[in-house]
Amino acid sequence: MMTRIVAVMRKEFIHILRDVRTMAVVVILPVLMLILYGYAINMDVRHLRTAVLDYDMSSTSRDFIRSLQHNEYFDVVRYLDTHRQIDDLLNRGEAKLILVIPRGFGRDLASGRAPQVQALVDGSDSTTATIAQGYVSGFVQAFSVEYARQFAMRKGLPAERIVAPIDFRPRIWYNPEMNSTYFIVPGLIAVILQMLAALLTSLTIVRERERGTIEQLVVSPIMPHELMIGKVIPYVLIAYADVLLVLAVGRWLFDVPLRGSVVLLLVHSGVFLLSSLGIGLLISVVARTQLVAFIAAMLGTMLPSVLLSGFVFPISAMPKVLQVLTYLIPARYFIVILRGIFLKGVGPEVLWRYALPLVLFGVIAVGISAVRFQKRL
Repeated sequence: MMTRIVAVMRKEFIHILRDVRTMAVVVILPVLMLILYGYAINMDVRHLRTAVLDYDMSSTSRDFIRSLQHNEYFDVVRYLDTHRQIDDLLNRGEAKLILVIPRGFGRDLASGRAPQVQALVDGSDSTTATIAQGYVSGFVQAFSVEYARQFAMRKGLPAERIVAPIDFRPRIWYNPEMNSTYFIVPGLIAVILQMLAALLTSLTIVRERERGTIEQLVVSPIMPHELMIGKVIPYVLIAYADVLLVLAVGRWLFDVPLRGSVVLLLVHSGVFLLSSLGIGLLISVVARTQLVAFIAAMLGTMLPSVLLSGFVFPISAMPKVLQVLTYLIPARYFIVILRGIFLKGVGPEVLWRYALPLVLFGVIAVGISAVRFQKRL
């Protein structure tokens, strides 16, 4: 009996070693998942995009800004002139943190009074906002203590008289209660829709091939691009019904505020569905079996959408290679769109730059699918 079992085991090992796809799953998939999880799951936020509004323009305020620039956690990307620029900067996502230095900052510090430094934090990403608030609070505290120490030394005061003089006033925009549901639900909508849309279309062409009906399509007068469009449109309608469903549940069950236009939200949802359905269609054309298509759609949408889209883990905390890779994830753009419409109430003048890549993804994916299908005729 053992001889027969060993013979079967030997035969099976030979099959496994000869099957390139199985070996790829055994060797590459665990390493790939370890790398993605190891690097993507990082709650540290460095190089936080920061803008400064300096009303004081004194040597002390410049020292404050210079210390900020030398801190690895902050990247000063803009210097503002007026308070009116703050809204536009935060709405566009060009800065996550804005520090406002009041007039008389240097004079008040020199005289021992406590000037108020305001930090405005983009709360649409509650994870980053919480971390950013902690970082800037620590920075202001460290600068304040160091300034107080030097002030005490100049005045000949004892060390125990040192008091941090800066009055730090953080303020969270868009999500002042730091409700994590407001941050999670729009991201979940994007992840669910991308996975669902890709799964819906990933089985369309390969199902025809497995059932043997692909030959009827081959000999029919329909053009490849017509076939692709005809295959996608029914799933667009189905996916739109899912969009309305998840939006209604997210709005009424979780009470996520909708500050922007519903029409704008539906238009951008359609653009996102075009890209997601196109990816599923491309998988369906390339895959040989429905099982392979299903697995490819799951791994190609759910894993990247959760890890690399900024849904939970800040993109700025990822290595540069993964940050570049995130530009290939449609959910990255749609999450920004959803949070912008839900929490910020922004309009098309801000969102177009995120919708354009989604249009390109959809057109390219459907186009490649048509070309690949044509090559198989």
